[in-house]
Amino acid sequence: MMNTDNSKPRKPLDIVALMKANEGRNYELHAAHVNPSNVRTLKTIGFDRCYVRAEGQYLWDVEGVKYLDLLSGYGVFSFGRNHPEVRQILTDFLNADYPSLVKMEAPLLSGLLAEELKKRMPNQLDMVFFTNSGAEGVETALKYARCATGRPGIVHCYKAFHGLSYGALSVNGDESFRSGFAPFLSDCRQVPFNDLEALERELKRGDVAAFIVEPIQGKGVNLPASGYLRDAAALCRKHGALFIDDEVQAGMGRTGRFLAVEHESGVDPDIVVLSKALSGGFVPVGAVLCRKWIHDKVFSSMQRSVVHSSTFSQGSFAMAAGLAALDVLDRHQLIQRAETYGKKIGEGLRAMVPKYEFLREIRQRGMMVGIEFGPPRSLMLKTAWTVMHTLDKSLFPQAAIIPLLDKHHIITQVAGHAIDVIKLLPPLVVNDDDVAWLLGAFEDVLQQMHKFPGPAWDVISDIGKSAVTSRAR
Repeated sequence: MMNTDNSKPRKPLDIVALMKANEGRNYELHAAHVNPSNVRTLKTIGFDRCYVRAEGQYLWDVEGVKYLDLLSGYGVFSFGRNHPEVRQILTDFLNADYPSLVKMEAPLLSGLLAEELKKRMPNQLDMVFFTNSGAEGVETALKYARCATGRPGIVHCYKAFHGLSYGALSVNGDESFRSGFAPFLSDCRQVPFNDLEALERELKRGDVAAFIVEPIQGKGVNLPASGYLRDAAALCRKHGALFIDDEVQAGMGRTGRFLAVEHESGVDPDIVVLSKALSGGFVPVGAVLCRKWIHDKVFSSMQRSVVHSSTFSQGSFAMAAGLAALDVLDRHQLIQRAETYGKKIGEGLRAMVPKYEFLREIRQRGMMVGIEFGPPRSLMLKTAWTVMHTLDKSLFPQAAIIPLLDKHHIITQVAGHAIDVIKLLPPLVVNDDDVAWLLGAFEDVLQQMHKFPGPAWDVISDIGKSAVTSRAR
């Protein structure tokens, strides 16, 4: 790529030609330059596909095979990939030669996007700070909470996931992500999700700046008990702590409401964190909304007017993408679609629970779905369950996601480490044919999983033995 001979001018980069010339080299390049461990993982489970085209809820690989993407980039592509209307708005914006990141100004588009986001809040949140990611939004929320309250303590939940930067990792409830990176921020303490008594015990200590919580836990797709979020917010207010609502994955309409906390009346968050789907997937962007008094504590004078900032915050391209995404969300009634089609998926999956021993529970709210497996009753299947969990506690769900991809061309994911849950995050644009595709494929996979021994178990056993050998080295 580099031109070391200054005497010979080079043609401008032709990005399409470059991609075509290197088609299929993805894993070779990543093994050499990016993340060889991840390459080994993807190859081991058969996910080493090279995708070359994307449209809506579908991907096509280098061989021309069409896939139904029910992972949607961990929820980034809620409106589908390459949405034509968002793309057209961004094309129009780029053609306008509009300035961005002047810095010594108040950008127009960030003001307009902030105004639109505030309209969609269930309560009065007055000020907006724009970020480049959900993790950066969490960092912002933690800083705001400590500054506004003058307290050090942050309470979070077991199995929580709020990002992987240092502040966000300090409130991460999964040791598999934290291992090797200690020490973390001080005064960060865990409580069980859905446990109000444990939360109040921490709040009573009087040093808690904030309780940060996902309205639906992404790792495991754990739903809040009725009244939990409302009562948790009330407890925070009672004890002088802030309630931080992390809507990075569950927000932006995914659950059939703009915010997932809206499924419960009376939840009154002090800070809301958004990201992922906010740009329609075209550019990294996030937003933190908060009460004015919190903002005024942070930006308390002209001297402190940029005390919290980020170089790419309020970039005009990102702000245009956010405005375009909200427009598409509203005009195409995607929040209503999330509720309607999520219900169809949930009902179809729940109908399978009595028929298949391995299926334990379906947890679903809109287009956020958790499929949990559990120990079977029959002796032969119990043997399979025990063998798989002895080899590797994260192994069992692979018996479903591998054939879903390999045989049925559906992309899903395991919902966390050492848990028996598959997570679905379908784009909000899925249709009846897609639902039928998913339900038919999943039932076929379940039928094969209930035949032991059989081909499905041979593949998983090989992966498990490979994992055991790798750990022993």
